[in-house]
Amino acid sequence: MKKELILILGGARSGKSAFAERLARQGRRVLFVATAEARDEDMKRRIAAHRERRSSAWDTLEEPVDLVAALRPVLDRYDTVLLDCLTLWVSNLLLSKRNNANASNEILDSAGQLMDLIEETGATWILVSNEVGLGVVPSSVLGRAYRDTLGQVNQAVASRANRVCLMTAGLTLELKSLGARPYTEWDFGPISVDTEAGQ
Repeated sequence: MKKELILILGGARSGKSAFAERLARQGRRVLFVATAEARDEDMKRRIAAHRERRSSAWDTLEEPVDLVAALRPVLDRYDTVLLDCLTLWVSNLLLSKRNNANASNEILDSAGQLMDLIEETGATWILVSNEVGLGVVPSSVLGRAYRDTLGQVNQAVASRANRVCLMTAGLTLELKSLGARPYTEWDFGPISVDTEAGQ
């Protein structure tokens, strides 16, 4: 695989992980980076199902919080890195910073450090994340902080990604090849005020 950064976004059960794993099979030396923690029986079953589905030829690195520190020493061994997923990583970081008023900014800084590390390597990176902006507004303050922070992380990663794939019901749209680009790159031209609009 050629060096590139691929972000795969979608809702729950949209096919994100299965698609990411199919992409990663094109690599020769693959590292699977897992951010999930087995905190309950349901999560233990999900983790076991993911492990069963993955290629036995892949190496696995389990790191829920400090991705840059865990990845830096081993990256020269791989041509493909699959990180599944940013969603749980942001959740883990937010929970570890629960009483920190600056948690969101610190998480965005961590995401920026991860992007910088990715650019230093010669590997293809496949990052999986949930698109949380299409769901119900969370009822708790922590839930809303999580949704907002993950949305910002997704935007930051998408702006630097070579390809951004949106998954829905097992179907994939590659957004950048369709002309999608960050809103910060749009030229809106001068803002005009229509003085007669209110008349």
